[in-house]
Amino acid sequence: MLTPICPLCGGEVVEKDVEKIVKGGNDVAILRVKAGVCEKCGERFYTKEVHKKIEEIRSELKQRTTELYKPIGRTYVYESVIE
Repeated sequence: MLTPICPLCGGEVVEKDVEKIVKGGNDVAILRVKAGVCEKCGERFYTKEVHKKIEEIRSELKQRTTELYKPIGRTYVYESVIE
C-alpha cells in the first residue's frame, strides 16, 4: 500500500486522531476526529464522511440545537485592545 503524499508540500500523510474546533454562530464545539495529517507541514485532510459530519455539527450550533452537547465552560471576549 502506498503512503499518501501531501499535495501541498510533498510530505508523508499519516492517519491520526485529532481535535477539530467547529464554530457555528456564537457557539463552538470541540470534536475528536480521524484525519490524514501531513508529517511535514501539518495540513489536515478529512474524509467526505467526516467533513459532512463537521458541517452537520456546524449547522446544529448555528441553529442552537445542542441538546446532545455537553457544556464544558464559558467563553468571554476581552473587548479592549492589548498593546
